[in-house]
Amino acid sequence: MTPQRRLYTDTRRLLHYAVASRIFVLSLIIIWRSLLSPYDTSASINPPCLSSSNSSNPPPPVLLPGVGSSIERSIVWDGVYFLRIAECGYEYEQTYAFLPLLPLCVSLISKTVFAPLVPVIGFRAVLGLSGYVLNNIAFVFASLYLYWLSCMVLKNKEVALRASILFCFNPASIFYSSIYSESLYALLSFGGLYYFMSGTNFYATFWFALSGFARSNGVLNAGYICFRSMQQANKAFIARKHYYLLMVKTLLAGALCSICIFAPFLSFQAYGYFKLCMGRSAGEMRPWCKARLPLLYNYIQSHYWGVGFLRYFQVKQLPNFLLASPILSLAICSIAYYVKLWPKVFLSLGLQFSSTEDESAASPSSTPNVLQEHDKAPLLRKRERAMKRDNLVTQPSKSDNIPNNQQYDPVVILPFVLHLSFMAATAFFVMHVQGCDSILIG
Repeated sequence: MTPQRRLYTDTRRLLHYAVASRIFVLSLIIIWRSLLSPYDTSASINPPCLSSSNSSNPPPPVLLPGVGSSIERSIVWDGVYFLRIAECGYEYEQTYAFLPLLPLCVSLISKTVFAPLVPVIGFRAVLGLSGYVLNNIAFVFASLYLYWLSCMVLKNKEVALRASILFCFNPASIFYSSIYSESLYALLSFGGLYYFMSGTNFYATFWFALSGFARSNGVLNAGYICFRSMQQANKAFIARKHYYLLMVKTLLAGALCSICIFAPFLSFQAYGYFKLCMGRSAGEMRPWCKARLPLLYNYIQSHYWGVGFLRYFQVKQLPNFLLASPILSLAICSIAYYVKLWPKVFLSLGLQFSSTEDESAASPSSTPNVLQEHDKAPLLRKRERAMKRDNLVTQPSKSDNIPNNQQYDPVVILPFVLHLSFMAATAFFVMHVQGCDSILIG
């Protein structure tokens, strides 16, 4: 079987698994909701929007009120906030903890694609339906991007396929099929990483920036850009003395991309400051407005949800730590295994590592080779990157037949390990630890 044919076959197989997993999870949601009452009862709380001029008027009757009511009852936990924002905008301070990309997409879909269903099941039910459809489709595409990315990183299509199938049936599947931001964030992060590994900085930066507009931890994806810039600058520094200018240019380009990734999240913080702090007297201002660095997101997480360093270390939270122990243990073991195999790479951030094999054109440590790329025309560079991206996903490798850890480039894997290390530490010491499965898996 040719590499292209195998890629097509595996992609189609994974697509079937992804769709089947979403049907399975949605079926379980419907079954359990019909048998048991949800723990969270906030689904029925839906007062009119504060900005509504006709709040006293009842909503118009719909053709299928039972269907609409069933969809609305399934909207619980974070979904209540996301749909409230999609319908009414940011009305209260605590709603600013939920970033706007998912509500914007849900609102757009409900007012365009599913607009004809409003007289049938009602507008709020259409919002909920839009959220379910959007997130489940996003999950399917996220699984495909994960497979293509894994083929490039691991150079083992069989392992990449298994990892992607496991992702389809991960323990946090309920979040990826409900009205949460996990699916959209996973799609944007995996897609951004795929283009990052392909050497296309523009697309990677764009996808990473959108991921930061979906979830706050999306800004951490800027670390991949910084890592590659650091590797390229180090090569330029070692190669020749007159490449100092190229080294500075590489670092500035990485810094500019990082600023672009942070921009959506910071713009949203500025929007919150403008809405909640500007034009108010000192007595009316919230405490965070008076801070030297007024970060609304940090204040909300701390004030309303009790998020902070060691704040969750309480005896009553011990069951939640036990609940999170499997995924945390898996993350810690993965990090420890990498450090055991390549301690010098980990401790030196890959700067002192010299591979004996030919360096891949798409690895963060050599993608694109900074000394050769500098002398090529932009159009030629773009064409070569496209060809290399296709080859990296489809070309056969020795590890397709003989699993061998040495087939993996440790410098390529290093930024993923560093990202996992930071998120695992944050989940354990800072966050509500029971939610670490969705954070670490996505």
